[in-house]
Amino acid sequence: MPTDADLDIRRDDPTDPAFAPLFERHLTLMWATSPPESVHALDPADLAVPGVRFYGMRRAGLLVGMGAFKAIDATHAEIKSMHVLTETRGQGLAARLLAHLLAEARAAGFARMSLETGVEPAFAPARTLYARAGFAPCGPFEGYREDPNSLFMTRSL
Repeated sequence: MPTDADLDIRRDDPTDPAFAPLFERHLTLMWATSPPESVHALDPADLAVPGVRFYGMRRAGLLVGMGAFKAIDATHAEIKSMHVLTETRGQGLAARLLAHLLAEARAAGFARMSLETGVEPAFAPARTLYARAGFAPCGPFEGYREDPNSLFMTRSL
């Protein structure tokens, strides 16, 4: 697993052009693996609004990942747009990014974190990551509805 000295995870601006390649990969994957009515990914402008905290992850100065959480209410937040570059996967970066998002949400006063992910095979690594981090399946929350292409998960912070 990467050391703290190797990684820099910090609040960032999703509209910064440096994130464009990450968003392109993320959104391409979402649209290629899920039917249109089941894609809930947000674009950079939607992540640059009040109530959303967006983070970039750099390794040795290179942008390798991103993730955000969005307030649902005063105690409940949702993970959004978490993505780590394909070529850096399998090195523990996604787990480190997720742990950072959970710690930041806890420090901000949130008591629960939820998420929506896909059921398609392409999302199997994400589902495993979230389960290992203590997330468990739940019903739809905040504006979602039952969807055979979605898995909803939640955990206490």
